[in-house]
Amino acid sequence: MKYTTKYLIVGGGITGLSFANFIESDDFLIVEKEQKIGGYCRTTKVKDFIWDFAGHFFHFKDQRIKEYFNNITDENDIINQKKITKILYNGSLIDFPFQQNIHQLEKSEFIDCLYDLYNRNSGSEINSFKDMVVSKFGKSISDKFLIPYNEKLYACDLNQLDSNAMGRFFPQADIQKIIMSMKIKDNDSYNSCFSYPKNGAEYFVHKLSNQIEPQKILLNSEIIKINSQGKTAYTENDQIEYEYLINTSPLPSLLKYIEADEDLIDTFTWNKVLVINIGFDKKALDNTIHWLYIPDKDVNFYRVGFYNNILKENKLSIYIEIGFDAKDHIDVEHQIELTIKNLKKCKIIDDHKVIAKQSIIMDPAYVHISESSNSKKDEIKKMLGHMNIYSLGRYGDWKYCSMEDSMLDSYNLCNSLNKISKFN
Repeated sequence: MKYTTKYLIVGGGITGLSFANFIESDDFLIVEKEQKIGGYCRTTKVKDFIWDFAGHFFHFKDQRIKEYFNNITDENDIINQKKITKILYNGSLIDFPFQQNIHQLEKSEFIDCLYDLYNRNSGSEINSFKDMVVSKFGKSISDKFLIPYNEKLYACDLNQLDSNAMGRFFPQADIQKIIMSMKIKDNDSYNSCFSYPKNGAEYFVHKLSNQIEPQKILLNSEIIKINSQGKTAYTENDQIEYEYLINTSPLPSLLKYIEADEDLIDTFTWNKVLVINIGFDKKALDNTIHWLYIPDKDVNFYRVGFYNNILKENKLSIYIEIGFDAKDHIDVEHQIELTIKNLKKCKIIDDHKVIAKQSIIMDPAYVHISESSNSKKDEIKKMLGHMNIYSLGRYGDWKYCSMEDSMLDSYNLCNSLNKISKFN
C-alpha cells in the first residue's frame, strides 16, 4: 500500500508516541514493527503479578514534562515514592551510591577506601570510563563496586567506554560530600523520587496513544529500506513517502535502512540484558527496598527490582537483570535456575516457591558509548539532518538516558521545527 505523510515516525515507543503527541500537525504516520506499541515500555499481567518488560519508572527534572505527565494521567492511578536503594556487598546492605557511603563498610575496608580516595591520582590521563572512576574515586572504591558492577551491567571491558558514558546518571560525590555523608545521610540523586503507574508502565503508553487516531499507527510493519534522496521508506508491503523522517529505532538499524557502510555500522556496539520476572507464594523478607545492586561476579545478576515493595503488594514480585555480550547465546532456563540459587545465596528468598515467571531478552539493552561512537554519531546526525532525517531517543540517539529525556528529545525537535503546540 502507498502512503504519503509529512512526518514518518519509525518506532512506536515512548519517543515516537511523544513526538506524535507534541507536533502541531495531524499529518504523521507511526510505523511499528511489533504487534503492539510501547517498545520496551510494555506491561504484562501473569496471574496476580504486574510486570514490565523491564523496570520503567518515571522521574522528572523538567517541569514541562512533569506537568504533561500529570495532565494526561490520573493521580489516583499513580504511586509516588522516595527511592530506597541498597547494595549487597559482602553479605551486608550498603546504601547507594557506594562511593558516598563507604563509612558503612567494615572498618578496614572503609580505611582502604578513604586512604585511596585521598591519595587518588586525580590528575592522571583519562581515556575511558574505567580511567574516570579510578581517577575520581581511587582504587579501592573502584575495585570493590564501581568496576565489577558496571562490568556486569555493560558486559564489556570498561576501557571500551567513554569517560562520560553515563553522563548525569553516574552518581557523583567529592571528598567533602563523602565525609559529610558520614554524619548526615544524603543519598540524593537524579531519580531520588519516582512515579509508577499502579497497573504498570504501559499505562502511560496507553495515555499517549489515546491522543492518536488508530489509523495513524501501522503495526507489524518493519522498515526494510529508506531511499533518503527520494524521501521514501519501504516495508515488506508498503511504500511511504515523507517530508521528515523521525527515527526512534536503534541507530545501527537506521544506518542499515539507508545502506550505510558496514564499517560505520560496526562502530556502534551494545549489550543484551535478560530480564526475568518472578512471582513467589509469600511476602518479601525485606519490604522496604526498591532496588538492590549486586557487584559480586559470582552472582549472575547485577540488579533486582522489587515490584511488591513499590506497589505495596503482599507477595514477593521481582525483576532480575543479567547482562550479556551482544553475541552471546543465552540459555534462559539455565539462567532462571541459577537466579533462584543466587536469590537464596543473597538471602532475598528462603523457602519461597515460584508461582509465576516470565523472561524477556532486551537486544539492544545498554548502548556502549565510546569516543569513536560519539565522534561518528555527530557526523551521522549532521549528514541525516541534511536529508530531513532525525534520530532521537535512547536508541535512536545512541545514549544513556531516561524516558523523560526521550520525551524531551521529541519536544525539542518539534520546537526546532517551529511546530510545537501541545505544551503552549
